[in-house]
Amino acid sequence: MTYCLKNTNFLHSFNAKSFSEVNPKHKSAHSSFETPDPAFWTKEGYAVLRADEVGLGQSPGVMDTMSKGTSEAFSEVIEWAAEQPWSSGKVGLMGISYFAGSQWRVAARQPKGLSAILPWDGMSDYYRDRCRHGGILTGFLKWWFDRQVLSNQYGLPGKEAHKWGPDTIEGDLSEEELAKNRHDQTVDNSLHFFRDDPYYGTKEYNPEDVNVPLLSVGNWGSIMIHLHGNIEGYVQASSSKKFLRMIVGRHDIPFYEDEHVEIQKSFLDAFLKGEDRGGWTDGTRPSVDLIIRRGNVGYNNPPVEQAAFKRRFENEWPIARTNYTKYYLTPSGSLITKEPSLGVSKLSYQALSTIDDPSVLNFSTSPFDFPVEITGHIVARVHVSASACLRGPVPTDVDLFLTVRHFAADGSEVFYTGITGEPVPLCKGWQRVSLRKVNKNHHRHREYLPYRDYFSQDVLPVIIGEVYPVDVEIWPTTVVAEKGDRIVLEISSGDTQGCGLFGHATEERYADLSPNPYSSYVKLVVRGSSMLADISCIGLRKGLRERIIFILDLNISIGSFYQSFRRHDRSRTVLILWQNMKLGLPC
Repeated sequence: MTYCLKNTNFLHSFNAKSFSEVNPKHKSAHSSFETPDPAFWTKEGYAVLRADEVGLGQSPGVMDTMSKGTSEAFSEVIEWAAEQPWSSGKVGLMGISYFAGSQWRVAARQPKGLSAILPWDGMSDYYRDRCRHGGILTGFLKWWFDRQVLSNQYGLPGKEAHKWGPDTIEGDLSEEELAKNRHDQTVDNSLHFFRDDPYYGTKEYNPEDVNVPLLSVGNWGSIMIHLHGNIEGYVQASSSKKFLRMIVGRHDIPFYEDEHVEIQKSFLDAFLKGEDRGGWTDGTRPSVDLIIRRGNVGYNNPPVEQAAFKRRFENEWPIARTNYTKYYLTPSGSLITKEPSLGVSKLSYQALSTIDDPSVLNFSTSPFDFPVEITGHIVARVHVSASACLRGPVPTDVDLFLTVRHFAADGSEVFYTGITGEPVPLCKGWQRVSLRKVNKNHHRHREYLPYRDYFSQDVLPVIIGEVYPVDVEIWPTTVVAEKGDRIVLEISSGDTQGCGLFGHATEERYADLSPNPYSSYVKLVVRGSSMLADISCIGLRKGLRERIIFILDLNISIGSFYQSFRRHDRSRTVLILWQNMKLGLPC
């Protein structure tokens, strides 16, 4: 029986503290970070195969992570493994992070022998999940590439001395040869901005070509890198046998816990050994397995989280029976469910704030009168404008950073476990305003999840005083807010608490942005409640030498069904016409 995974990073890269917390059943001389332990799985009747990616470990060649070439080589490894005398001809893939992300790509190539994939907490969209959130370059790439990849490059001198893995068998390479034999992800992403660049073209694949049985395991706390990919990979795959399972906790530990290992074994046994004890093959197992977060139980405390958060099966994602509620932002910082009268007001913040010195606007619901569950996708429709600071340069773009936070009845913020054990809020979203164009004609476009091509020809202008409507995707989440709890929407011009290692503090960020978010509305999908509202707050900004329309129209939709609210569209149009006629638009 064959079980195959791809190995790219150095093998014994476990952090000492992390490894000390791993389930002892999965510790051996062959243990490797983010991958299954061979000693455990061979006892379960599997042959475990690790293959160094081209240009890494003991594989010579040009290193180009997550490229077309690496996927082709991975496909060859799978087909080779399926033909070996020790193999049943059925190959499965399993791993975390990069070892999950690479599975989507190779599965889309449909190599002979590939019979199941199990991507665990691993992105599926190179551009949107990993490199450019809403078009904004992420800062995680350099940390990851320098630490996890460069240290294992083929021919790198001194690897064994540094405990980075064995030295290259064929000998060391010079600095010049090493540089020639690698594509640096950090540099490449900083030089390329759009999905139609040839660079990103080498990373693309069609997720609908994935037709192998799959179990996608996502982590609600992976709010900055992998969560979106696990869910969208599951949704877009064409597999007739596909399953989504959500977990909580850190990135490294749950993969080895008995509960989750039993799910891994059950799934792989069904499709690789023909031993189905979990209803995977006969249609009796629901396709979606959620864990619902409820209560203020702290973070990075697995036993407490496992006891407090309950599992629930669903038949689809997004959940079909979700109700949608629209909340609107008021100038006083409230989220309300009663439509305010038309008024004139303005809210603004300074651009380019940092996590150490954030500039934010917060909008809060009133304390809930009863428990409310929010589970699903989020979309924020915002209307934004930019203005220049006194004696400052002219803004050329706006980067939007949105966060949804949960506050308990006692006023304390409820934090959840991030993938490195850090405290994180419910969810986050980002969007570069010049890349706001949505392709509503694309078959993947959904009202609760706008589709952007991010092509070079999609770049739109950002001019001082002009008001631009922008749909901002905020990544999916789940929470039950108890009676007395509040949900808070945070709008900022930069990263805020909860981004961990995955922020956007790069040289690419503009130094002359000054976005001015204004009054808004938020649409929350509330499951288990009949509450449905359509309330807007519209604001105007007056000025002699600037555009006077200044609206931030924030529409958060959570769930699987989105209802169009034409009444709001008409009121917005009337507002614009009224303002133009009343005050004029000076040149």
